[in-house]
Amino acid sequence: MHDIKSIRDNPEAFDAALKRRGLGALSDRLLAIDETRRAAIHAFEQAQARRNAASKDIGEAKKARDEARASSLMAEVADLKIAMPVLEDNAKAADRELQEALAQIPNLPLDEVPTGKDEHDNVEHHRYGEKRSYAFTPKPHYDLGEALGQMDFNAAAKLSGARFVVLKKGLARLERAIGQFFLDVHTGEHGYTEVNPPLLVRDDAMFGTAQLPKFREDQFAAGALSEDSKGFWLIPTAEVPLTNLVRESILDEKELPMRLTALTQCFRAEAGAAGRDTRGMIRQHQFTKVELVSITSPEESKNEHERMLSCAEEVLRRLGLHYRVVTLCTGDMGFASQKTYDIEVWMPGQGEGGAYREISSCSVCGDFQARRMDARYRASDNKPRFVHTLNGSGTAVGRALIAVIENYQQEDGSIAVPDVLQPYMGGMKVIERAG
Repeated sequence: MHDIKSIRDNPEAFDAALKRRGLGALSDRLLAIDETRRAAIHAFEQAQARRNAASKDIGEAKKARDEARASSLMAEVADLKIAMPVLEDNAKAADRELQEALAQIPNLPLDEVPTGKDEHDNVEHHRYGEKRSYAFTPKPHYDLGEALGQMDFNAAAKLSGARFVVLKKGLARLERAIGQFFLDVHTGEHGYTEVNPPLLVRDDAMFGTAQLPKFREDQFAAGALSEDSKGFWLIPTAEVPLTNLVRESILDEKELPMRLTALTQCFRAEAGAAGRDTRGMIRQHQFTKVELVSITSPEESKNEHERMLSCAEEVLRRLGLHYRVVTLCTGDMGFASQKTYDIEVWMPGQGEGGAYREISSCSVCGDFQARRMDARYRASDNKPRFVHTLNGSGTAVGRALIAVIENYQQEDGSIAVPDVLQPYMGGMKVIERAG
């Protein structure tokens, strides 16, 4: 959510930043709504002040036995009592119109974010490791998993339809092992606090992290528990409940930075992904992910962004996976982001010659989400200020599973288990088809 005062103070800069995101100028429309809102609020406040003053004058007129003046003032107060609810409703309606307009506008990119239209304009930041070489043609994960008898898309389709999978035996355990490994590193070494949050959240939580109202069609609605209760949403990522833990609160500055992590199931409708990644596990309606969330002061948010990226990278390095980090351009960033790094892991089975596929996005959001959630902290000057929020995948467990399957595949179709995961696999070193 944007601060209308900031837009009012520098509309040209606001429009210039939106232009970098491929949007037209919006400041004139927003300021016109704001002017109407301010006029409506002023009219209500004037009426309120006049009613209070007239009520006081009535007492003085009666005390002075000026019945004519008292009657006139009483008539005025009666008229104001009739008019004031209408004036108040006008002020509330104008404020609601402004808030709804602001809620549809994405965050503004930081100056260092490259300007561009789509993923083709993203800028590579750095790479880690080298592509693995094979004495055979690498296969995609779905061919490998199905041949092992441990990845079943047909069974999932009978249960739930397309974009679901049933994992079995070694692959099911491998996915669990990856998630546990990620959590252990982030909590044991990176200073994140593990949280087990609800998977169902209300409208306000989805609004706070900006999934609603703009991206409603991308979400799964879960219905209401009773006729009197509002509906719930299945979380698209643990970013939603973790970030909203600080909603409508004022933290002490000593509590910052607050670093939270969770391993959860995530649910996405993938409404805009028709025809894309229809085979395999790349784009699923239900998937597992380890989320990283940081709540910081404005002064530390940029440093925290770099730190979060390094934490997400570290778990991939320990898995021995080759990846690259790219800075997303203005046209490819998420709605709530000021700046985003994507980590793209190398998957040798993704098409001829392999491909880089996104496995983590680490974003700094500034105070954009905090304003929507009313999440603040009390600084040393004792004045409440909005916190800055950050979120990142640490990482997507399902895609990490794909990366391990494809990178660690062997010529006979078996999957070597990375060394760091073997303790989580009961010492198992190779996943192979049962005889």
